[in-house]
Amino acid sequence: MRIFQKGFNFSQDGPGNRLVYHLSGCNMRCIWCSNPEGMDGKSGSEHSVEELFSVAKSCRPMFFGGGGVTFTGGEATLQSEELIKLLNLLKNEGINTCIETNGTSPRLCEISELVDYLIMDFKHFDGDALKRYTGLDNEIIKRNFEELLKKRNQLHIRIPLINGINTDDPEAFAKYFSAHASDGTVFEFLPYHEYGKDKWKTEYKVKDGFVSAETLKNFEDTFKIYNLKLIKT
Repeated sequence: MRIFQKGFNFSQDGPGNRLVYHLSGCNMRCIWCSNPEGMDGKSGSEHSVEELFSVAKSCRPMFFGGGGVTFTGGEATLQSEELIKLLNLLKNEGINTCIETNGTSPRLCEISELVDYLIMDFKHFDGDALKRYTGLDNEIIKRNFEELLKKRNQLHIRIPLINGINTDDPEAFAKYFSAHASDGTVFEFLPYHEYGKDKWKTEYKVKDGFVSAETLKNFEDTFKIYNLKLIKT
């Protein structure tokens, strides 16, 4: 497996203190990406499934607060064969697992069966707009979301908010989710930041992405009106 970054993080990449593996490669090209070095699949170094499993086991005393191992990216599901093997090993060892995904993998529901905590991005309700800013539409993302709701009691949806890209119509998000979301679904807003801007080797195309407190509150109030559960990590 190709990993371009690893380290510990508390609560922001799943519950508790977690060993976070950033897997190299991504099929989206989000113009606001904070990890552009992970896009092409060439950055980082190769590790065997057995090596990563051994490291995870050795870190077990650090998994306090319900922690465990999280796979993010890039897009972790692009390395699905190795990911499934490693998730199986961790599951058999009783180590809590989490993935953070953009929701585009045709194998996501299969992978989900091995995952204790699933975090999925939902960047735009409009497929054409999503394709304009990321290179992919949301057809498979919606299909995966709706199928996951049938299979899981837990699903954490993250919505990055970027001014001028997806902040004009919070009700369109809320209407879609309220038609499908289960009691086990929670939603989190991630206001735009520029933490990855200096890592881009090509033009950084977001010019005025910051969202106001008013915009964020509008999203929060709208989701509450539709009885959608909000969390902050």
